[in-house]
Amino acid sequence: MNIYVGNLPYNTNDADMKALFENYGTVTATSVISDKFTGRSRGFGFVEMADDDQARQAIEATNGADYNGRALVVNEARPREERPRREFSGGGGGSRNSGGGYGNDRRSGGGGGRERY
Repeated sequence: MNIYVGNLPYNTNDADMKALFENYGTVTATSVISDKFTGRSRGFGFVEMADDDQARQAIEATNGADYNGRALVVNEARPREERPRREFSGGGGGSRNSGGGYGNDRRSGGGGGRERY
């Protein structure tokens, strides 16, 4: 079973998570997710356990438990949604003069699209 572990302290690593969950059974893999640009932990990760019963026991025991000053959020991981890849073709985005606001447009007397009654 694949287990989601959230609200992790940012200094938590794979070995820390493995040590925590090994108290409940055999851990086959751990992965703390990190930001691809900074390398800093994003505060969540995944633990894979071989036995589903042990995994359920681990979820019950650790969900809401204090871990280095933070209340863990632990549950069975949902399958990752397949999303279409984003194309960076230069399109999209907003324009500089997208309206709104008050008094942004001097040419129209400062109304900014707001009618006065």
